[in-house]
Amino acid sequence: MIKLTHAQFEALVDQALAEVPDAFRPYLDNVAIVIESKPDRRTCREMDIADPRELLGLYHGTPLTERSVEASSMMPDRISVYKDNIEAACSTRDEVIAEIRTTVLHEIGHFFGLDEDELDELGYG
Repeated sequence: MIKLTHAQFEALVDQALAEVPDAFRPYLDNVAIVIESKPDRRTCREMDIADPRELLGLYHGTPLTERSVEASSMMPDRISVYKDNIEAACSTRDEVIAEIRTTVLHEIGHFFGLDEDELDELGYG
């Protein structure tokens, strides 16, 4: 396990976000990326997750591929990145960097409508 300060972790999340191609960035303007310690009980219950340590990130919202014109008053989208869980899953800084990158890009993939199989094929499983 490795521990980073919130600022260090946030910088690594920003670094991962910088990898998003320019053509896709405007779509993310209204997506909040939040760093949380770990998922709360309600989230785990809703996601049917028995062990909250398993969840490294989560996209909250409606994927772009499922939206309609009538649904313009939806809540803003949010991606949670779970700092404690990522740190617990990693033993080196390089592992943390790689896991943050994978987690952030995985959750952005969900925002764009990709499912788990498609994300696995892209290497973001």
